[in-house]
Amino acid sequence: MTNAGGLHPEWDDLDGGGAEGSALVDALGRPMRDLRISVTDRCNFRCQYCMPKEIFGPNFAFLPRSAVLSFEEIARLARLAAALGVRKFRLTGGEPTLRAQLPTLVAMLREVPDVEIAMTTNGTMLKTLAAPLGEAGLDRVTVSLDSIDDAVFRSMNDMDFPVALVLEGIDAAAGVGLPVKINAVVRRGVNDHTLLDLAGRFRGTPHTVRFIEFMDVGTTNGWKMDEVLPASDLVRMIDERWPLEPVEAAYPGEVAQRYRYRDGAGEVGVITSVTQPFCGTCTRLRLSAEGKIYTCLFAADGVDLREAMREGASDEVLTSLLESTWRAREDRYSALRSQSTPGLRKVEMSYIGG
Repeated sequence: MTNAGGLHPEWDDLDGGGAEGSALVDALGRPMRDLRISVTDRCNFRCQYCMPKEIFGPNFAFLPRSAVLSFEEIARLARLAAALGVRKFRLTGGEPTLRAQLPTLVAMLREVPDVEIAMTTNGTMLKTLAAPLGEAGLDRVTVSLDSIDDAVFRSMNDMDFPVALVLEGIDAAAGVGLPVKINAVVRRGVNDHTLLDLAGRFRGTPHTVRFIEFMDVGTTNGWKMDEVLPASDLVRMIDERWPLEPVEAAYPGEVAQRYRYRDGAGEVGVITSVTQPFCGTCTRLRLSAEGKIYTCLFAADGVDLREAMREGASDEVLTSLLESTWRAREDRYSALRSQSTPGLRKVEMSYIGG
């Protein structure tokens, strides 16, 4: 239940920086609690809903190395965001594990007190990176896996990567003690016929599978409303196979609706940003690989912090930019989505993560 400002009652007592120690909130009363950090715009997959090959082909001009934030620049901004109330960093991409020496960045972020460090990855590099990432201080990992069916998975990643590579990565992460969640984007007519198998593969394990409604992120993914499978339909499908019961959210602003198997075999979740938007509880700020901050996954423009840093801006100036950007925030794209909004110019997901 939310109050009139869209604010969870639990948020009323949160401290998190800002003026006189009160929580920094946006124009709709939402606190800034999560920073999603894109460490690269590159990926080794070409999923149609994110980086379609016909757009992001061999001649696509990715960001030059000099345009991408250094680890020192990322850590500086993360520290300042934490001082304003951020309590979780999530490393994203593109594919974050393609960034060289990624454990070094995790170790630098680990020096920021009282924050959780998570990462979203396609899992293909986890077999070798899970141990050093865990040793550096990564707290948990989310692996994108849209189907357990090898042919469907190869088709969806459009680079002929086998599903076995991702499963090996998941096992490696679990083997070094990293909690793992599985994210699957659901596209009607593409992978929806394989989702019960995906749920079944991780039933009885500590890993929670979360099914995500196909979203109109960016402008190149060919989104159509008739390819969205409502999460309510999916929950009904799973419940008919393995009875479910709802679970209370673990914290204010949790994006997934959670369900547990009544027989005790674990949990599944659904992320309903199309059919049941959760803009009113969104606490996420996004930092792109080239140093712009975005206040919504569907935003068109960001505020450039890279140039400010490279021109010698003080911590006080950067903090002021972070604070003023968040205070002015009134984004709620999913709540306002209509037939016309999908055609609006939006930043591509490969630049700011999911």
